[in-house]
Amino acid sequence: MVRNRNIAARVGGWSASHRWWALLIWVAFVAGATLVGSAVGTAEMKSYESANGDSRAAGQILDGAGFVDPASEVVFVQSTKLTTDDPAFQRAIDDVKRSITATGLVDEITSPAPVTADGRTTLIQFTMKGDAGTAADRVKPVLDAVDGVQARHPGLRVEQAGGASADKLIGEAIDEDFVRAEQLSLPITLGILLAAFGAILAAIIPVALALTAIAAATGLLALTSQFLAVDAATTNVMLLIGLAVGVDYSLFYIMREREERAKGRGKQRAIEIAAGTSGRAVLISGITVIVAMAGMFLTGNGIFMGFAEGTILVVLTAVVGSLTALPALLSLIGDKIDARAFHGTVRVLTRGRVTWRRVLGVRGGESRVWGAILRPVLRHPIISVVIAGGLMIALAVPGLSLKPGPQTIDELQGDYKIAETFKAIDQAFPGGNEPAVVVVRNPDTAAIERLKERALASGHFNEPFTVDVNPRGDVARISIGIKGTGTDAVSENAVRELRDTIIPATLPGAHVTGSTAGSMDFNDQMSATRPLVFGFVLLLAFVLLLVSFRSLVVAVKAILLNLLSVAAAYGVLVLVFQWGYGESVIGFQSTGTITDWLPMFLFVILFGLSMDYHVFILSRIREAYDKGMSTEDAVAHGIRSTAGVVTSAALIMVAVFAVFATLSLLTFMQMGVGLAAAILIDATIVRAVLLPATMRLLGEWNWYLPRWLNWLPTLSHGDDDGDDEDELPAPRKEPALV
Repeated sequence: MVRNRNIAARVGGWSASHRWWALLIWVAFVAGATLVGSAVGTAEMKSYESANGDSRAAGQILDGAGFVDPASEVVFVQSTKLTTDDPAFQRAIDDVKRSITATGLVDEITSPAPVTADGRTTLIQFTMKGDAGTAADRVKPVLDAVDGVQARHPGLRVEQAGGASADKLIGEAIDEDFVRAEQLSLPITLGILLAAFGAILAAIIPVALALTAIAAATGLLALTSQFLAVDAATTNVMLLIGLAVGVDYSLFYIMREREERAKGRGKQRAIEIAAGTSGRAVLISGITVIVAMAGMFLTGNGIFMGFAEGTILVVLTAVVGSLTALPALLSLIGDKIDARAFHGTVRVLTRGRVTWRRVLGVRGGESRVWGAILRPVLRHPIISVVIAGGLMIALAVPGLSLKPGPQTIDELQGDYKIAETFKAIDQAFPGGNEPAVVVVRNPDTAAIERLKERALASGHFNEPFTVDVNPRGDVARISIGIKGTGTDAVSENAVRELRDTIIPATLPGAHVTGSTAGSMDFNDQMSATRPLVFGFVLLLAFVLLLVSFRSLVVAVKAILLNLLSVAAAYGVLVLVFQWGYGESVIGFQSTGTITDWLPMFLFVILFGLSMDYHVFILSRIREAYDKGMSTEDAVAHGIRSTAGVVTSAALIMVAVFAVFATLSLLTFMQMGVGLAAAILIDATIVRAVLLPATMRLLGEWNWYLPRWLNWLPTLSHGDDDGDDEDELPAPRKEPALV
């Protein structure tokens, strides 16, 4: 009896039969989304939208209060020998003032200038004309003027720092980083695909499909961001995820189609089988990734919600492209996809009797390398589980000491003068951490004075104490010097005292923000929502796997193995970025912390991406089992026949993510290393050892489904039209449970 084909098979079959229509619809969709997105523009969130709790409330009031804040800058002047009283030092100070004033961009120079106790360092403080939000676009002449002073006074250190100069110089460094990352990622991906397929078209198509999916998703993001604004880094995350999953999905599909063609299938039939098998695995994987990403909405944090919005769109478009445009392209190109252009390059990558494709089994055969690994794993499953599981646990243990921390100027790694200037200023004028900021509507002068008296008397705060009132006179912004480093317990206790005791007694209804308060509110929000996010992701992933494979054991085991991969990635992050192992290799200086938002982000992303391989391998195992193989034989066949795809896909993901470890911001280094390490561990130790060993141990229990769940739908994992009678194995011999 022939069953109805699954949705992936139906869509793929239609696309292959109506290839020009399918391609036209995809091109029109990509072009339309891109054009509309360019016309609308992506709406970036306001600064307060990335905050939480009391800090967000304060930021929202300030955003609508109409405060006009000029861009404040400083020029750092220091000598190792002279003091500010020396004529040579004074000439340099006068030169700075004269030069920056001559640009016509400086509004006011503050006097008197602060001087260190030893008299060898001073700060020339000034504000720039115009809107502070656009000061970074106008600060270049001032920076050039300060550089000119430095050239005329080589015996002194003369450098500029501030919000505008930092935005310009650090922004340029980050932009250059991402351009370099894109330039590196694409050739590396093409190189791996070329080595895997040995054919230029087969290598280009996955990359082209991924890039068009990213372009369409970016256009769609511009539309959805009008309702939920996003952080500027969202498009960078979309590029990272979109390139990885887009190429992987195409890889799964193309390799199955080429495998069927190698068996002698006709072109149309091979595409139909690929659509019904790999296409279905892509659909399940994509839905699982999207579900995982959706967990970030539950954090209630604007940055995470924007990341969820962007990554869901790019994964969704990658899935749609893989199920529609890809089979249409395969139908159009046919066997020309194997044509070898650039013969010299291809020969180098595929030279000799033992080639990449033959060793890994990426051309439809079973992998020799993974076959050699798999034999002892299935022969000694208990030993394999103990060794591999012990190694994973050992990697995960350091993660227990993971210490989150906020992003600071130490984020910027490498030879950047602006970062060194900020650090020098902090060293020369310590205690300059950002103040606590109290925001109150309809301010009362007497109440503000009482707040000042109580705050300074508490011992948690110090001068300066400044009060700014907006032009309408209905909002006051009060800055209070806060003791401690800004990130330690002393500063946090001060904020708690301010919120819990001082404000209720003096300015009821006021809100507190600032660097310390914002970090505390973020951590409180993450602590409150973490169980909700983890529970949501795990529960929905479990349900999807349970429905897809009709197995309670498969669903539970998949969750546990993915959690183990994530835990191992946390351990690697701590080893490298907290404990400093590998500083000289990667080229960074440890701050002793992991960026506070990264652990939650990595959990969601890694859990989703790890499911790609798991679903793909399990689908192949279940397909073989449904055709009559024993569980042990099906596991061996499924691992060997997918090893080439999984290895190539994992190498691409690892390569793309590893490129981000070369960027200048420590957060992106941590993200790149964490993602690359997790995918590498997941595709080797977990999928090649733990998955088959545990399935071998469980035997037929792998497919256990309680009777009360028999109402779940039965989904096919093979080709539903079934002309594979010649490939069916002998009747299954049920192995004894081990």
